[in-house]
Parts: sequence; C-alpha cells; structure tokens
Amino acid sequence: MMTDDELRDLRDIAGTMIPANAGRNLPGADDPAIQADIVKTVGRDLPRVKEAIAAIAAKSDGTFASLDVDRREALINEYFAGKSAPAATLGRVILGAYYRDDRVLTALGWEPRAPFPKGFTVEQGDWSLLDAVRNRPQLWRDDR
Repeated sequence: MMTDDELRDLRDIAGTMIPANAGRNLPGADDPAIQADIVKTVGRDLPRVKEAIAAIAAKSDGTFASLDVDRREALINEYFAGKSAPAATLGRVILGAYYRDDRVLTALGWEPRAPFPKGFTVEQGDWSLLDAVRNRPQLWRDDR
C-alpha cells in the first residue's frame, strides 16, 4: 500500500514522464484512470516502485511537486540514467499502465482490445540486428 505522499509523487513523476498531449488526444500518465491502474496492478513490484519514488523525492529534497517542468525532467532523467532496478521497475510499471489505457491505444490507431485471440500484425524488422546476440559466446553452463 502506498501513502498519500507516495501516490502524489507517483502521479507527479508519471505526469512528467508522459505529459498529456491535447493535440493528439492523449492523456498524461498522471491521468486518474491510469494512476488507478498502476495502483491496482503494481503487485510484487510495490517495494521497488516505492524505493524509486523515495529516491526521486530525496533528490528533490521532498519538493518534486513544486519544481518547474524542466527541473522535474532533468531530475527524472538523471535518476533513470543510473539504470537501477527500482528505476527500471518504475518505468515499466508506468509505461505498462499507460499503454493499457483504451484512450491511448485509440489515439495511436490501435483497436483497444486484448491481443488474443485475434492477434496483431507486426511489421517484420531487420533480423540482422540479432546477429550480435547470436554470435555471443554461451552465457550459461552446459551440464549435459
């Protein structure tokens, strides 16, 4: 469970990461429905999300909500540049809830539905981009 302060900071962080775009009819990640989805689905990621929120709040001396947009963005970019597990978890949780929202899918030209059973058509990409991974030495033990 998150405290009121953590919920406020989560909303402010999410809204800074993904602001609303009225021109494209896209809500921000601070939208109440998206925030409710985050809270409802955070599950086992809650400790890392809380850790990330606390770290961002600490970097701003507890004044994140009162910072101007440029300073908020800089602070978030600086935090995410550290590539910590809590940062990655917070980003994944926010993005996941954002792209589950029907309004976002509709604005992006996608039918707001589950991917199965109908599926989605995905354009084929450049498979040669995987060559670096394919040519890497084996990373695991072979106990056969």
